[in-house]
Amino acid sequence: MSSHIPFARMNGIGNAILVADLRGRADRVTPDAARALASDPATAFDQIMAIHDARTAGTDNYIQIINSDGSFAQACGNGTRCVVAALAAETGKRSFTFETVAGILNARENDDGSISVDLGMPRFGWQDIPLAEEFRDTRMIELQIGPIDAPVLHSPSVASMGNPHAIFWVDEDVWSYDLDRFGPLLENHPIFPERANITIAQVTSRGSMNIRTWERGAGLTLACGSAACAAAVCGARTNRTDRIVEITAPSGGKLSIEWRDDDHVIMTGPAEWEFSGTLDPETGAWQRDVEDVA
Repeated sequence: MSSHIPFARMNGIGNAILVADLRGRADRVTPDAARALASDPATAFDQIMAIHDARTAGTDNYIQIINSDGSFAQACGNGTRCVVAALAAETGKRSFTFETVAGILNARENDDGSISVDLGMPRFGWQDIPLAEEFRDTRMIELQIGPIDAPVLHSPSVASMGNPHAIFWVDEDVWSYDLDRFGPLLENHPIFPERANITIAQVTSRGSMNIRTWERGAGLTLACGSAACAAAVCGARTNRTDRIVEITAPSGGKLSIEWRDDDHVIMTGPAEWEFSGTLDPETGAWQRDVEDVA
């Protein structure tokens, strides 16, 4: 089997994504390869979206999601949009059904070029997120960082979008918090047995908010689609926002999140191609396509 596979470096509102094509192959992108690619500034990424042949009837592909630390993720909304953009450009199809470890995702390319992903139904039960202990009301749990009498962040809303999220609500600008210092502590807090994505959210109107996210397994990121969805549903669930919200990410990019009446969360936004090449899924060795080299 030839060692190298095609890949594209793409981004979803600043979320750096590698889309790796393993269709027709039995091997996978190894954690060592992921860490090697993440350490190279040219291929540094938040997630690898590895496209495999379908495992289940009625689906187009199985997608494995790898974080920059080599761990595996259950969901990546921004990465899914990139996969749709890549496959739509190749095949001319507009609608896709993907299988991930977290379940089935439906996605489509819209007439205006934006891409919508149905991330399914959020889960709010403490055991579904999961949390290490029972909280009857996950709209606000007891968790804080900083001095007991004056915590810097406290009382997050928690939810699962196929992966665990904690949303800390703040009144000040999201950039006024030292998330690179607090993020690792909160991600690895014992209350989260599978770790968690940590988001600071500032509601700016009933239909808008700004967020910053420390992403589980990836660290500070310019965007996180599933975090945007979690913030939107938690905003509506706590009556801070309506059920359609525009989320502004640290990159300045915007996502439209709709929590529909059928409980499904629809994320709509762009996906951009940067360059393509080939890589070795075993080692992470890569080269850029010749026509891409200026």
